[in-house]
Amino acid sequence: MSEIKDLLERFRRGPELIAVAITGASNPELDHAPAAGKWNARQIVCHMADSEMVAAQRFRSIIAQDNPTILGYDQDAWALQLDYQRRKASDALEIFRTVRANTHDLLKHLPEEAFARPCVHSEHGPLTLFDLLRIYAEHAEKHSRQIFAARQSYKEARAVQG
Repeated sequence: MSEIKDLLERFRRGPELIAVAITGASNPELDHAPAAGKWNARQIVCHMADSEMVAAQRFRSIIAQDNPTILGYDQDAWALQLDYQRRKASDALEIFRTVRANTHDLLKHLPEEAFARPCVHSEHGPLTLFDLLRIYAEHAEKHSRQIFAARQSYKEARAVQG
């Protein structure tokens, strides 16, 4: 399997990883922060939904425009100002699934040379469509591990409370 096809498959599976990570979690479990200043599972899922909408626009800009500039954003400000703590994890997961599936369908039909298309990230400098695909494939993998860790932290805290 080519590296692009492998990344496309990892990218496609991202919502499945997040769904598995939150399956069976109660609201108290979703809302448990593993440490001060760390996001809880609900906040992570909401971040995935909003991040995916940003990603969809970024992918489309790189495909449709010549060397566009893509803007960074303050994810912590989004979490606070968009009230991730109040949002429903199930709704956020559905947004993530839908937007990711739509973008995956777009990307899987591109010719291999399209993945060399460049952009300039306002914070990270030059990137290619391939780089962005790798970043977003890894994004869901990283955050699914964080959700599992937050849920484990919740179970350990409950065990201590007895």
